[in-house]
Amino acid sequence: MADLYQVLDVVRGASPEEIKRAYRRLAREHHPDANPGDAGAEERFREVARAYEVLGDAERRRRYDLFGDDGGVSGGGAGGASGDQFGAGIGDLFDAFFGNSPFGGGGGGRGERRTGPPRGADVEVVIDLDLEDVVFGTETEVTVRLPVPCDDCEATGAAPGSSVETCGECGGAGQVRRVRQSILGQMVTAAPCPRCGGMGQVVPEPCPRCRGEGRVTDERTYTVEVPAGVDTGSTLRLTGRGSAGPRGGPAGDLYAHIRVRSHGRFGRDGDHLVARLALAPAQAALGVHVRYDTLEGPEDLVVPTGTQSGRVFRLKGRGVPRLQGRGRGDLLVEAVVETPAELSAEEEELWRQLAALGGDEVEPPSSGLLGRIRSAFS
Repeated sequence: MADLYQVLDVVRGASPEEIKRAYRRLAREHHPDANPGDAGAEERFREVARAYEVLGDAERRRRYDLFGDDGGVSGGGAGGASGDQFGAGIGDLFDAFFGNSPFGGGGGGRGERRTGPPRGADVEVVIDLDLEDVVFGTETEVTVRLPVPCDDCEATGAAPGSSVETCGECGGAGQVRRVRQSILGQMVTAAPCPRCGGMGQVVPEPCPRCRGEGRVTDERTYTVEVPAGVDTGSTLRLTGRGSAGPRGGPAGDLYAHIRVRSHGRFGRDGDHLVARLALAPAQAALGVHVRYDTLEGPEDLVVPTGTQSGRVFRLKGRGVPRLQGRGRGDLLVEAVVETPAELSAEEEELWRQLAALGGDEVEPPSSGLLGRIRSAFS
């Protein structure tokens, strides 16, 4: 297997930017569109792409530098005689007829077979936020308990002073192939190596702390940047913040599910905020100039004469930022005219006078004790 750094023509200590520049230069030089009909250039282009797939990923590059394992991207690895004898021929034959070889995994032949430590599991948490947090955006911390790399063995699983070894049964391929005869001729089956469990490596002297896993369970606290505009049900992904994979395998992702607490005054309708404005009958009838408190401070709100219950006042740009676009929604304030439930004798008399002026039919005064007392003073 060719050294991936040599494929990209960079030194082992090259920075990520240098690796990216080398990849782009070589990809342009050997791209099939720039070299029509040149099989050599096409193959070189594939080698460059495979090398960058490993060296362009920090975790996979670290594992490659540590173990010399590219995760199966650059070829069949040390697959032994059976891998060389049957992996290419039969795998390519299935690719030619069906486009998806059972030996290569997904139409890529041997080049895309994955070996080595598996990826860690994803982790899910729930974050409770206030309405102000999702309107203006915020940062919050989450603490999770999950598998993390073992510091004692540097995630290799091997005791300090020892190292992992290539599996002698599968030759580092992580799988073994067996040939059997059938009525159709020779058939090749592939299965995870029983000795190394598909990792391609064994640990002769396991680390005492992690017992050869290369990871231990511990608490980690991460800062989550919450963008303005999220809502209950939104999910944020923190790449590589999930469970660490065994023996240096890449970590999974952390998924933070958003849950927004209810607010005492404001509700939400998409990108709009909704609220109510209580008005006395006189205010609704005669109009009023009020200072209405929004999430960003007081705003001038003019209630015109003759306002009815249900009328909606729109304060533009005082709603929720649009998560997938520009600008913000509006604050929609619904007027609610509140009818007094209890009246003093003087207030009742004034209301009756208003009713008489408007020609409105109302209930007569009560004939009970309270009514007689009121009549005596009228």
